Amino acid sequence: MPRPESAVRPGEDPRERARVLGRVRDAALSGAAPPVSPRPVISASWRRVRDAGLDPRGSAEQPLLDQADLEQRRAASGLAPLLPLLRARLLPVAEAAAQIMVVVDAEGHVLWREGGAAVRRRADDLRFVEGSAWDENTVGTNAIGTSLVVEEPLHVYAGEHWSEGHQPWTCAAAPLHDPITDRLLGAVDLSGPAHTVHASTVALVDAVARLVELELRLTHERAVERLRVVAAPVLARLSGPALVVSQDGIPAAAVDLPVPARVAMPDALAAGEVWLPGLGLCSAEPLPGGWLLRPRTAGADGPTHLLVDLASVPPQIHVTTASGSWQQTLTPRHAEVLRALARSPEGRSAAQLAEDLFGEGGSRVTVRAEMSRLRRTLGPLLQHRPYRIAAGVRVELREPAAGVIHSS
Repeated sequence: MPRPESAVRPGEDPRERARVLGRVRDAALSGAAPPVSPRPVISASWRRVRDAGLDPRGSAEQPLLDQADLEQRRAASGLAPLLPLLRARLLPVAEAAAQIMVVVDAEGHVLWREGGAAVRRRADDLRFVEGSAWDENTVGTNAIGTSLVVEEPLHVYAGEHWSEGHQPWTCAAAPLHDPITDRLLGAVDLSGPAHTVHASTVALVDAVARLVELELRLTHERAVERLRVVAAPVLARLSGPALVVSQDGIPAAAVDLPVPARVAMPDALAAGEVWLPGLGLCSAEPLPGGWLLRPRTAGADGPTHLLVDLASVPPQIHVTTASGSWQQTLTPRHAEVLRALARSPEGRSAAQLAEDLFGEGGSRVTVRAEMSRLRRTLGPLLQHRPYRIAAGVRVELREPAAGVIHSS
């Protein structure tokens, strides 16, 4: 993995860098030629927030989550068990550097904010508090919100922020993913006044985020091993094909079936019949820590209708076949990928998709990685060379406040 890029290069004068970035931002807002080009990730973000109509001088105050909603989001995020590790690795650095450590959910809501009293008071002035929304659509370009969009570690400094009030700040954030499903869980961030900037902060935050994901993977492996012990006597009593999987679809044991790397599970699964990609119609029975799946059909029925619903919050996909239906929540990045593919039945190259998602200069490597992740869920529904939705699949794209945009 490439080293995360800092907005300030080692040895560079941060104050001079801030002055240059201020002139770059002023030129971008006025339409003039900037003294230097903004980083591609920043210019792409500016374009998104400008198209969304965000006022760079600031917008109306957004309501904070009440305490009940905040506690509900904390519980739903799955991030609470990670706090001890995050605190141990990052909080001492934050306090020594006069910064704050912030943890947000996948939608950018601040769930926890910790650090010294002085910098917390300065953050209060920005409403950078627990319960606030710090996504790109709400506050514009910033390390937290923009890292959630691009799903990569990001440092945003001084004039790279979209909002006028955020210019005196430096922020370094890294997204947190479920290492099994690749689902975006949220992000962790170190933020502080601009004079606290350090070129290595974003690399530190990213390293800790990767450490957290490793801990999640080890925890999951231990859970699958426990499920394997539970599954052995259950499968021994059965006749016919059967598969035991964890809650997120990782196989623990199987009988008379080829073992997939992972079964894409719907967001909500109840005991009874369910259609699953790669397995077809199955009966599902709960086990401690997982599910017993018994295919009712010989093989899988191919998807016949794909609804990409971007009007729902969060966005979702719905797959309908002759024998059943299935749905799953999309990450913001995967929603953008499927929007681009739904609008281009003829397909898109990696370079074209990179430009669709990130603007000119977007990373093809990132696109290929995201397509690999997306194909783990949709399998043969997606094809490559070029990237496209498989022929014969009826595609429906639904976008906010616009109804059905494209159907093929």
